Amino acid sequence: MEISVKPLSSKLIEDFLNFFDNIAFTDNPDWSKCYCQFYHFTRSIKKWKKTTKEQNRNSAKTLIEREKMNGFLAFIDNEPVGWCNVNSKDVYDKLPVDSKSKDTLEGKVASIVCFLIAPAHRKKGIARKLLKQATKTLKERGFAWIEAYPRKGDLSDAHSYHGPVSLFTSEGFSIVKETEDFFMMRKSLF
Repeated sequence: MEISVKPLSSKLIEDFLNFFDNIAFTDNPDWSKCYCQFYHFTRSIKKWKKTTKEQNRNSAKTLIEREKMNGFLAFIDNEPVGWCNVNSKDVYDKLPVDSKSKDTLEGKVASIVCFLIAPAHRKKGIARKLLKQATKTLKERGFAWIEAYPRKGDLSDAHSYHGPVSLFTSEGFSIVKETEDFFMMRKSLF
């Protein structure tokens, strides 16, 4: 099984949409309307809950075309099997952990807000491959730091969509902040 990872671009819109339309949420259809738009959504949670699948799908297409939504798609045999939503921290309207930390970071900071792995391909190293490629690419693009926000607790695979603490720890991230439900983990890309 060879996994390839590609940065999201307008050339991959159909693959991205296919992943969200048909693959990512086969085990959790209640979440299928997201299209990874939650962290880009500028209005209240109450209004978010009223958005439709079609609205979020169209928003995702627009953000990808305008190069405002970034991340990486993983493929096996040209079929999308994984997604990592990662971008400059300042483009997200919401983050799982309040981004105002006491430390002052020099340089650009990126945030990983979501990993989605196709149910049939979980626990096969796809999230790690996505994380490694994201880290490498962000460093090449001049980012100094990368942050992640894993949820606390004993979670199902589906509910681990922020990525597990163990993944980030094994890739050199450290916990820098903690809330009731989340950790903020960070890695230097210097």
